[in-house]
Amino acid sequence: ALRAHHLTRMGLSEGFWHHEYWLPPGATWEDMKGAPYPQPQDLLLCIPGALLLIVVRYIFERTVALPLGRSLGVSDRLRPKVQPNATLEGFYVQLGRTPREGDLISLAKQSDLPVKNVETWFRHRRAQDRPRLMKKFCEASWRFTFYLTSFFSGLALLYDKPWFWDHTVCWLRFPQQPLPPALGWFYLLELSFYCSLVVTLPFDVKRKDFKEQIIHHVATITLIFVSYCANLVRFGTIVMLVHDASDYILELAKMLHYMKWKRVCEAVFIVFAVVFIISRLVLFPLITYYYFVTKFQLFLVSCVINAFLMILQLLHIFWSYLIIQMIFGVILHGAKRKDARSDTEESDRSEAEDLAKNQ
Repeated sequence: ALRAHHLTRMGLSEGFWHHEYWLPPGATWEDMKGAPYPQPQDLLLCIPGALLLIVVRYIFERTVALPLGRSLGVSDRLRPKVQPNATLEGFYVQLGRTPREGDLISLAKQSDLPVKNVETWFRHRRAQDRPRLMKKFCEASWRFTFYLTSFFSGLALLYDKPWFWDHTVCWLRFPQQPLPPALGWFYLLELSFYCSLVVTLPFDVKRKDFKEQIIHHVATITLIFVSYCANLVRFGTIVMLVHDASDYILELAKMLHYMKWKRVCEAVFIVFAVVFIISRLVLFPLITYYYFVTKFQLFLVSCVINAFLMILQLLHIFWSYLIIQMIFGVILHGAKRKDARSDTEESDRSEAEDLAKNQ
């Protein structure tokens, strides 16, 4: 029975790694022996890599980002204290953070409190659970540091490669393209980072586009894994570099926003918007659809990659809409300032008014 089970597992493994799924027609795994080609088992290093990045992030946020934030004037706003109330706390935890009008009336009767006091209690309770400004600054500082390092490291690795300037060279003699060790480590670093983001996602500041972020991370991890196994590293590194081009600018804009450097923040955000739209809505489709779809032989993995690239492109369009909406609604028309991709939070003004009343 054990032998039969072992043979079955071997059969499933061989079926999963069949060359017709992973390589273009006419190519086999035998063609990729001898030279340093990508090995799928190398990607298992992303597990300790992700754990290491989480530790590095923890140390960075407490020894670098936190003192930096304090020196730059980032401070957490004082928040009103919530009086203990078992009835209201039970509703808050089990049924919802924002009760409807009927629920407010019912809770007021149960607690023997005016409806207005119950409404205020819930507003203060929500304020307690909102992430502190310093926490958001530390998270943005970590992502800014990683994206900045990743982008310019990628540029340093690729600028002297002929296929960086002429994308048709990406497919020259594919899949028999030896893997430079530096690109292999770059791939592993990116995969480890996105795996670490998935692990810490439940503990990080929850943003409005939480679901879209999960989709983005899953799509990115899948693309990195599949493209590495199929030796689409040249194409993959270019796609990753295009994505990293704008991310560090956004994190810098967030840091400036938390520092309350209004004018500088707006200028940096406009730069981010321009770079994002050019890189994600112009360069990315040209690289992806023109070279990959029209110039490349279709096989199973290439179709899978194309499907996930399409998902990323839809997310790019969604985020571009939010960015443009923010520029016109907040910066150009002087509307109430609110990050279209930030965490959901209520007005600080009402919170300040409550504090003033309590003092």
